[in-house]
Amino acid sequence: MTPRTKEQNEEIRLRRLTQIRIAAADVFLNKGPLLEIRDVAAQAELGYGTVYHYYSNKGDLLHDLLWDALERAGGWLEAPPEAPLKVTPEVARAPASDEALAGGHFGLAAAADTGNSAATDSRSESRETADVAELGPVAASGVRLLQLWAEDHALYLLHRLAGEGFASLPEARSAPLSAAFHREVLAPFATLLETGRVAEGAAASGGNATEPPYRLQRAEMLLAALVGCASLSLRRGKLHEEARDIVWFLKL
Repeated sequence: MTPRTKEQNEEIRLRRLTQIRIAAADVFLNKGPLLEIRDVAAQAELGYGTVYHYYSNKGDLLHDLLWDALERAGGWLEAPPEAPLKVTPEVARAPASDEALAGGHFGLAAAADTGNSAATDSRSESRETADVAELGPVAASGVRLLQLWAEDHALYLLHRLAGEGFASLPEARSAPLSAAFHREVLAPFATLLETGRVAEGAAASGGNATEPPYRLQRAEMLLAALVGCASLSLRRGKLHEEARDIVWFLKL
């Protein structure tokens, strides 16, 4: 057997990290801080030793999971209101051997699964576009955020724990994460609520970091309301299709 290259080993490492973080987000939603590494291994369908090789404790795993999610957290603000949600399939949910990961079989299998739903996606895309276009910019952003949470549980977890001040993390880790969330998500959302739009690149640059406190408080309260309303739909696996109903209920 030909030894794997450095690039192949790195690809395996990154895919394993993604697989573990996705599983950890799912477990945390159900067990909260009672999460254990063995629970993540079972959810990811990996050996305990494999997960432990990457994360020897749940604190490091949660910390990395949240920072990784924060890098994706501004997309719902930056997408144009008329654009339907485009979610990259979470191919790392399916277990795969290291050989399959290195050889590309993992990606081919994911592509095949994605292809099975392509016809359905294309038929629903124009309807989704029309539905979102009927909404105002704030409501449309809310729908996009809820639908992202349905597909990316780590993003939901990020927003939920942000509302709690990331209290499940030590202060040395929670403070920088809170500041980054404020800068990259909360301030741009406050601008959107006030003006009906987000300045180009606002999510990446932190929006208007000097938003008045009452605007930031309003943004925090609305995000908390979205988190609370999404919880039941998320657990029932209905969040994507019930996103508009939640937005209407909250009168965004």
